Amino acid sequence: MLRFVDLCEIAARSGDGGPGKVSFRHEKYVPKGGPDGGDGGKGGDVVFVVDSNLNTLRDFTHRKLFHARSGDPGGIALRSGLGGTDLRIKVPPGTIVRDRDTEEILCDLATEGEEFIVCRGGIGGRGNNHFKSPTNQIPRYADPGRPGTEKKLILELKLVADVGLVGYPNAGKSTFLAAISAAKPKIASYPFTTLTPNLGVVHSDKHKSFTVADIPGIIEGAHKGKGLGFQFLRHIQRVRVLCFILDVSDKNYERHFASLKEELGAYDPTLLNRAEVVLLNKIDALTPKKLEQLKRSIDRNTLPISALEKTNITAAAKRLWKKLEETKKAGYVSL
Repeated sequence: MLRFVDLCEIAARSGDGGPGKVSFRHEKYVPKGGPDGGDGGKGGDVVFVVDSNLNTLRDFTHRKLFHARSGDPGGIALRSGLGGTDLRIKVPPGTIVRDRDTEEILCDLATEGEEFIVCRGGIGGRGNNHFKSPTNQIPRYADPGRPGTEKKLILELKLVADVGLVGYPNAGKSTFLAAISAAKPKIASYPFTTLTPNLGVVHSDKHKSFTVADIPGIIEGAHKGKGLGFQFLRHIQRVRVLCFILDVSDKNYERHFASLKEELGAYDPTLLNRAEVVLLNKIDALTPKKLEQLKRSIDRNTLPISALEKTNITAAAKRLWKKLEETKKAGYVSL
């Protein structure tokens, strides 16, 4: 099984500029040919490129140093050296690149094809042709070329999704994701079945689709590192709508809802202002009497569902789409 990785540290270095050439023309009948040393080539850049086919930073666990090619030396007859090839590093959407030493965010890459040059290649050195003058007809020196730059970087992945599923372990988030999309997350009856975030695409209508992220179960104290929440809470920061999934077969589901809100607020207070939809799952486990009582007690922003029996799944998809449309009108911009 491939391991999900959302945080890693690497080093990147651009290519050095190639040295300039010290050379003089040697032509028949021209006993004193002038300088004709060419310039060195520019060093290659290190460039991050967003590839939507990726959804993890796992590849960076096997390789820690990325070095672009240096420029070639200048040649004779004013020939310039070839520039070093740029090193293009593919990263998944939602990758944040930080300088490890200063902790400065260098770039936040979110859209397919977006690029950022993190280390620029060194400039090639000038050949001795540039140094000729009336007082120096035969310059015997050239620039060595400037060195490339090196940075130690921290890559952090925050999944880019429209909707984030939030709930206690075994609330039915993975079952709901499987019911509402073509995703096939691991489903079982024990806590912490989901050990990595799962993504699914929901088609609520012919031309309406959105992405949903199933965030591993959050428990009380998650923002302090308990359970799995601290490890994956960062992925909730980018979603436009929070979808709380509560297990109504558990008599403490209302307390769980309050606890989830507290954990999100403790981790990032801005999450409390995020648009939300509340789904009451596992109504198939309720008696008809309790189900009727439940329906009478909820407000219009809450929807009872059964992810297992696929009850009200279409209605849930429509409600999520409607909430997403409301966030667009409000001009919401993800972090």
